[in-house]
Amino acid sequence: MIAISLAPVGLTTRSANAAELIMFEQANCHWCETWDAQIGPAYPRTEEGRIAPLRKVDIHSNLPADLAGIDPGRYTPTFVLVEDGQEIGRIRGYPGEDFFWGLLGEMLQKLPPDPQQRDSGATPPQQLSAKGI
Repeated sequence: MIAISLAPVGLTTRSANAAELIMFEQANCHWCETWDAQIGPAYPRTEEGRIAPLRKVDIHSNLPADLAGIDPGRYTPTFVLVEDGQEIGRIRGYPGEDFFWGLLGEMLQKLPPDPQQRDSGATPPQQLSAKGI
């Protein structure tokens, strides 16, 4: 059963792929596999997944050029919210579903507003949609 997490936030709709959630992982990582099982299937269908699509990167491989300034750390999984090559925030490890969504929500609030939405006068959503598979 999946817990529903509703939290008031000031998220805005963002331009396609303006931000990304990078998941640094490695083979045989129990907590990476747990995240994949508990969150992975639902993530792309959530508001968070639309704002910051997930990209997985193995910590033992060469970093892609666009992540050259990002430290993957030593522990997996490590989730890094990136926008325009700049780190916005990170979650080290996987603390479980409820904590993950809350910590991710806090990081997403740090993203600057999307200029297209600001110019349109649109009102940002006040709550995250319920999580579910």
